[in-house]
Amino acid sequence: MTYWQCTPNSGLSIVPIGKPIWNTQIHILDKCMQPVPVGVAGELHIGGAGLARGYLKRPEMTAEKFISDPFSEKTGARLYKTGDLARFHSDGNIEYLGRMDHQVKIRGFRIEPGEIEAELCQHPAVREAVVIARQDKPGEKALVAYLVVRPPAPEVKGLREHLKKKLPEYMVPAAFVFLEKIPLTTSGKVDRKALPVPGQQRAELDGSFVPPQTEMERTIADVWRKVLGLDRVSIEDHFFDLGGHSLMLVQVHGQLRETLKIDFPIVRLFEHPSIRSLALHLSQLNTPAPKKDDVRWRDRALRQKQALAQIRVRVKK
Repeated sequence: MTYWQCTPNSGLSIVPIGKPIWNTQIHILDKCMQPVPVGVAGELHIGGAGLARGYLKRPEMTAEKFISDPFSEKTGARLYKTGDLARFHSDGNIEYLGRMDHQVKIRGFRIEPGEIEAELCQHPAVREAVVIARQDKPGEKALVAYLVVRPPAPEVKGLREHLKKKLPEYMVPAAFVFLEKIPLTTSGKVDRKALPVPGQQRAELDGSFVPPQTEMERTIADVWRKVLGLDRVSIEDHFFDLGGHSLMLVQVHGQLRETLKIDFPIVRLFEHPSIRSLALHLSQLNTPAPKKDDVRWRDRALRQKQALAQIRVRVKK
């Protein structure tokens, strides 16, 4: 139903499926059957003279997949819902992204892994990409990206930054696994059951590991390791770059408040996403109040008197 003229040295990292053939219409629609903008993913629908009448002796599936064509003025015209995820390029060519039935739901968000795979393959170092949702721990479903890359292997931090330019935070995989090749079934499809469980080693986000130095940093690092399920974490690591998410942050907040006996709002964890930054902030919260003979106490008292005097002046006016 579509064609694409392949040319050597085209420089394209992804080969599109091209444009519709003569007398065929291709529509990429959202869930409300509205056309999506260029570059936005949607379900691919096919219409035109070459469309089949339906499935042989399967009237229920025919009624589900062969629907009325809202874009045609011809009586009885129909569209075929392919179940394929695709998007238009600015030049009119179509890029196939994957199957709609691989859609997953994580923390309330519906995610199309094909969109993530397509963006990963736009990275110059990535040859192949497969993204799935795993639940290796009870109640902890997370996205995992399996990659075949060109040497030298890219840093995970760079891959995350590449995705964040195009995708929201919740669509960035929690783990990246590098493989020599993607496992396939006998029919040539991706064997998702053969994809390995991600290891618990720290992802080398920037090629360096800085161990905790202070007692506060060691305490925070221990909580991070338990919640994230990692062997070690650097005090320079970003919580979300290690695969953390908002629900994990709630666990970290509760454990730190209980362990450190410090009451602080959870928003501080978003403002200080590294162990070094968070430890410095919490250490300041834990600093004892200055005594009355302390210069800091006298300065604070003077500022309070000045503020009260300004308020009295405004009230009189």
